[in-house]
Amino acid sequence: KPCPLCDEAKEVLEPYKRRFILQEVDITLPENSVWYAKYKYDIPVFHLNGKFLMKHQVDIQKFEDQLMKLELQND
Repeated sequence: KPCPLCDEAKEVLEPYKRRFILQEVDITLPENSVWYAKYKYDIPVFHLNGKFLMKHQVDIQKFEDQLMKLELQND
């Protein structure tokens, strides 16, 4: 469904798209009811490498820091 907050977040993350895989989850689908119960008032929510990172909007500095840490671990 339309989600202007999600669209804005994806736009902010666009320059980084070659450095990570964006997986979108529609929390309104029945199979995602656990996510809906947890985050229905907090979209968008961001997890990086399976761990909660931030919610509501992109904290670009936090995102860059955590992404760089992951990249260094994988080198």
